[in-house]
Amino acid sequence: MNTKPEIMVSVCCITYNHEQYIAEALDSFLMQKTGFEFEILVGEDCSTDATRSVIREYAVRYPERIKLIAHPENIGAIRNQVDVITRARGKYIALCDGDDFWTDPEKLQKQVDFLETNPEYVICCHHTRVIDENEETVYLKKTPVSMEFDYQDVLLGKREETRICSLMIRNIDAVRAVGQESWYFDTYGTDTLFKLYALANTGKKIFVLPEVMACYRLHTGGIWSMIDSRIRKTRMVSDFNLTIKNFKYSGLMKKELLKIYIRQYFLFDLRNWKINNAMNTIMNLL
Repeated sequence: MNTKPEIMVSVCCITYNHEQYIAEALDSFLMQKTGFEFEILVGEDCSTDATRSVIREYAVRYPERIKLIAHPENIGAIRNQVDVITRARGKYIALCDGDDFWTDPEKLQKQVDFLETNPEYVICCHHTRVIDENEETVYLKKTPVSMEFDYQDVLLGKREETRICSLMIRNIDAVRAVGQESWYFDTYGTDTLFKLYALANTGKKIFVLPEVMACYRLHTGGIWSMIDSRIRKTRMVSDFNLTIKNFKYSGLMKKELLKIYIRQYFLFDLRNWKINNAMNTIMNLL
């Protein structure tokens, strides 16, 4: 009796209007050298360019590896992400958006090896090179080091080198349940809230491997990276308020969150005449 081998990793990619980038992302997934089976799930969110056609060509060439999830209408990045994750069959999920790509052919193997032998971690990340539209390096840590973060760290904004294109996470109910939280669909920096939720629900930690194994791309079509600074700050304030409303924290952590709000967001709210918002945030943290 022939049975299909068990899937160890589900590569989950969401994409929208990434015609000029998606092939590089797919090639970086396909080049992975592993001692296990992995699948590639691509959620294509009704792009207005040729993104879907590019993915379809790859899916035809690699039918056992790539599955195109073609949405008939645009559902937005968060719903696209949740939909793709719920389809994942792997023990682990590796995330990468369609405008980013991996650079190390052993990335998946290294992350699986780590998570298989370190059960106290729910997420494994690694260092990332940040590039612009001209492929020029904008950021790269010269000497990568291993790091770890727990729930309190991420709650207080400590999450260096945990970009979504580096993230591998355990495919468990405590992680997938984020798709059942209504507030999650109102987030902007969704990857941060996703990591925070996973840590809160499992009591486990994030580990960052001391290697550069992916590229994160800054470009004008990016959902977050190249938007107007005032809009970005407004969205950061919104995410901060969603965080303090939906996550638990001690009295000591509450004081630290209040310091963060005063230092980073309070004057911004006042300057934009969001006085009631500012007062509500402060009252929630007192």
